[in-house]
Amino acid sequence: MNSTGKESRHLGVHIDRTATEVYSYASDPANLPAWAHGLGGSVERIAGEWIVESSPLGRVTVAFTPPNDLGVLDHHVTLPSGETVHNSVRVIADGTGSEVVFTLRRRPGTTDADFERDADMVTADLARLKELLESD
Repeated sequence: MNSTGKESRHLGVHIDRTATEVYSYASDPANLPAWAHGLGGSVERIAGEWIVESSPLGRVTVAFTPPNDLGVLDHHVTLPSGETVHNSVRVIADGTGSEVVFTLRRRPGTTDADFERDADMVTADLARLKELLESD
């Protein structure tokens, strides 16, 4: 077990849609329930904050970086404990398509099994995003 929290894994998927289209869809928190099942099942804007219910983590707050032209989809997830987890996500142009890269960071105290489970959830979320965007 790497308990230091210093390990990162870059998980990516190629999507046959422009970076602008992918960014536009993925940056809208209202779309999270359709593709980010690892985060939660429903999202609602309450008092200016995006609250995700039915999350495997409990009720969490999600805050995205401000809209930008660089494909940066970084977001903070504040857990019920008050701990905030920073997630780095990029949408990168790749010809007529794009690649979405999520940097998964191991939090201190995370077991190898839990880190693998987290990686599997992120990979499944990225596959759903690809499926949704390529099905139109």
